[in-house]
Amino acid sequence: MTREAHAPSSPFGVIFDMDGVLVDSAEFHLQSWQALGAEQGRPISREEFLHTFGRQNRDIVPAFFGPVSPQRLTQLADRKEEIYRDLIRRHPPIVEGAVRLVRDLRRAGALLAVGSSGPRQNIELILQGMDVTDLPIAIVSADDVSRGKPDPQVFQIACQRLRLPPQRCVVIEDAPSGVAAAKAAGCRRVAITMHHSREALVAADLIVDRLADITVDQLRALTTERGADF
Repeated sequence: MTREAHAPSSPFGVIFDMDGVLVDSAEFHLQSWQALGAEQGRPISREEFLHTFGRQNRDIVPAFFGPVSPQRLTQLADRKEEIYRDLIRRHPPIVEGAVRLVRDLRRAGALLAVGSSGPRQNIELILQGMDVTDLPIAIVSADDVSRGKPDPQVFQIACQRLRLPPQRCVVIEDAPSGVAAAKAAGCRRVAITMHHSREALVAADLIVDRLADITVDQLRALTTERGADF
């Protein structure tokens, strides 16, 4: 039996961001915003999209369409996410190594969560696409929070749902705002350079180029180290 097959004596948690970590979804989000913009007669450029990617829809909709009523905001955001799910439903863009890491972590006794700015339906669709719905994975979505990253709320709630202190949890992120949110929550941080440079992710404890490069032992070790920010 390998070392990673043994459950640790003390539980640790791993909290995954979704977009840019479990799924390479940027192009599909761009396409869905542009499709919504076409429906509304408001073209949306790639540059505008990149400026808002990773933020919550409650912030993005006014940036693209101007001030709207709460009801209109919900309508536009729901329509955008409906388009997005239709785009990825048949072939979710699961990142290489995502399924293996999630299952290896669970076999090693890790507690798992997803903490994302996306709606719960998106997260559930991705977990179904990964074929990991048989595993206990806590979900914290945009539906559960009132403040978006870099506010730490999403990861604070994830730690609470895992029933672990933040220092026993590692957050895997791909964006500077997400890394900042994880640090503010008191969690350890692993950053993936899918959409940002290493220089932009320096607040992480570990930076890798691919999710497939991460091992269970690395994540476990991070939760046993005592960092200066704890």
